[in-house]
Amino acid sequence: ASSPNNRMPAIVDHAPADGAGPLSVFESGAILQYLADKTGLFGSTELRERTAINQWLMWQMGGLGPMAGQNGHFLLYAPEKIPYAIDRYSKEVDRLYGVLDLQLERTGAFVAGASYSIADMAIFPWIRIHKAQRMDLARFPHIRRWYDTLWLRPAVQRGLQAGRELRATVLTDEARNAL
Repeated sequence: ASSPNNRMPAIVDHAPADGAGPLSVFESGAILQYLADKTGLFGSTELRERTAINQWLMWQMGGLGPMAGQNGHFLLYAPEKIPYAIDRYSKEVDRLYGVLDLQLERTGAFVAGASYSIADMAIFPWIRIHKAQRMDLARFPHIRRWYDTLWLRPAVQRGLQAGRELRATVLTDEARNAL
């Protein structure tokens, strides 16, 4: 009922700023933007910084996420190994890692600039699976630095632990096969 796509993630805010009753939000990028706007955290009110954050959030939503998802599917879950698909998606993920590495070299800190933002939050899970994606972070030193920095954040560790607990209870064999 919360997601017309009938998929996760979706949230329901029972106390939205407009006070007009519960508000459903679906899709991870929209949820991140909504929560950043509502809380005033991990986004920006400054035009150029907000634009950078949103560009990199959309880069993840339209590029890294779908391409890494396809790469992971054909590497790990596809019932038959299709060399063309494996080659195509692994090359594209490699290219995208190069784009991200260059951006992190430019900023010297986080994806969209000096501050940790929703763009970092959206991109991190896709880089977290670099080993399964057969991506060697030694080739991407700026991603490696950024990844190590984010890995040490206590909130990231709490989120990862919550994910482990959730997977242990809801990722059934049927759900795994759907992947």
